[in-house]
Amino acid sequence: MTNLFRTILLLALAGLALFPSLSVGAGKAEISTAPMKAADLVTDGQPIDLTSPRYVELFQELRVRHGFAQEELLRLFAGVTIRKRVLELMDTQWEAKPYYLYWPLFITPQVVEEGRRLREQHAALLDAVEKQFGVERDIVLAIWGIESRFGKSAGAYNLFQTLNTMYDAYPRRRDFYRAELVAFLLLCRESGVAPLTVTGSYGGAFGQTQFIPSSFQQYAVDFDGDHKKDVWQSVPDVLASIANYLKESGWVWGAPVYRELGEELKGEPLTAALQKGRKGLVPWQQVAALQGLALPPSPGDLGLTIVGLELADGGLRYVAAYPNFQAITKWNNSNRYAMAVSELAERLRGK
Repeated sequence: MTNLFRTILLLALAGLALFPSLSVGAGKAEISTAPMKAADLVTDGQPIDLTSPRYVELFQELRVRHGFAQEELLRLFAGVTIRKRVLELMDTQWEAKPYYLYWPLFITPQVVEEGRRLREQHAALLDAVEKQFGVERDIVLAIWGIESRFGKSAGAYNLFQTLNTMYDAYPRRRDFYRAELVAFLLLCRESGVAPLTVTGSYGGAFGQTQFIPSSFQQYAVDFDGDHKKDVWQSVPDVLASIANYLKESGWVWGAPVYRELGEELKGEPLTAALQKGRKGLVPWQQVAALQGLALPPSPGDLGLTIVGLELADGGLRYVAAYPNFQAITKWNNSNRYAMAVSELAERLRGK
């Protein structure tokens, strides 16, 4: 290859890198506005470069702040590769589906039947969980069912590979997954778990609770008395850990979760709150007055958010989301998720 030809080729490749959506067809250039996705920039099984600045800095933190030996890190990270499917799934998450397509993924007759059976089977345990944490059993069971089908589906992705894939090849959330990777290595060391043996979801969650590593560190509890926080096999630890998370997120026993507002918002303050999302808080008295409804008070007079849920006919179903609903969104930052949890809980208690 001549130097001139090599130069021309490099310039052409540089142009494709700068303008990846440029294509030529039918005698004219067409420019697509679709952005490149992270999965488009890697190949499956691509080795991660441990000599890159971000991994050099990561290893330094693990050595200096957390006491890992360099030899231990090199053995652990040797051969770690990119899992392209993880990146593809991160850009097509279920929570992006409209609600009328989203909820049937989780609220099925089989799930409701299984949840009611487990409600009876673990009645005494759920009594104890409610007493200690102040979170109603049906909400706890609903999260357990949605997260892992009551422990039957906890994810099949190698968690160490997933966390490294997100850290190395998903720039939008690189800092988040760097912290989760560190937290994962620490919890494995503390729990005596081999990091390469843990499986979980494409998002980096694991166990029957589907905690991410930092949530495990903060909220997992030992409820069966064996001095281990086991969200993989121990049902008492699983249910108590879910309840503890909600309690620490502000759950209030006996308080409302949501109330229906109909398919029309009657007032600019409500439409403005809808647009602001979880930052758009409205006094419950104002919501009641504008909609002409009798609504229960909000605990501590805390504000309500307004949520719009997509209907199959193209309209929206509006609900007033109370602080307990907002607590569920701290588990998963999605109104659709919180609504599915709430409605599954209703079905489990026979409403």
